[in-house]
Amino acid sequence: MQNSFFSRFTPKEPKFFPMLRELSDLVVQTSALLSESVKHNTPEERVDYYHRIKEKEREADGVAHHIFDQLSTTFITPFDREDIHQLASHMDDVIDAINSCAKRIAIYNPRPIGESGHELCRLIDAGAKLIQQSMPELERFRKDSSTLVSYCNQLHDIENRADDIYEEFITRLFKYETDFVEIIKIKEIMHEMERITDMAEYVSKILKNFIVKYA
Repeated sequence: MQNSFFSRFTPKEPKFFPMLRELSDLVVQTSALLSESVKHNTPEERVDYYHRIKEKEREADGVAHHIFDQLSTTFITPFDREDIHQLASHMDDVIDAINSCAKRIAIYNPRPIGESGHELCRLIDAGAKLIQQSMPELERFRKDSSTLVSYCNQLHDIENRADDIYEEFITRLFKYETDFVEIIKIKEIMHEMERITDMAEYVSKILKNFIVKYA
């Protein structure tokens, strides 16, 4: 086993830390593009932002697959292979969800995104930055896990707040909106935004498992 007595005295390959940081940087970049995109309302602008996010999503896929390839060829890793794989995979899922949201905005071309959508985007940005800030902690949380625990708790709080915003929005939508086509469009887009915060919180759950397992 990787965490056997002997493996504790074997040098561990540190190359995974910068790769995970690179992936988290892409989470922040795609999140920022989504937040910027909802400030623009023309079909051309929305399609342009979607294409830019799609480029980042493909870049993230490349980083994630490189991590997976390295896991299969590296003798001693800083954490169990399945844990690194899961962390990288779910950061990639966050980016995939952002891409999915941008795609729907481009295809559906709804009315201008309202304040609830902007607020969800601000929460998505905050969660992305917390994921980014968590990656350097992977190299030091064994000595002090308090910072990483704080980031995880904040990601949980963001997901709860996003749930509240989404539920309040849906209540108002069905109460006041009379255009059924618009209801379908914006409901699905807002659901995708809320789902991004779910994906980000799942990253925090993985990080909490790291703390329990390795700290």
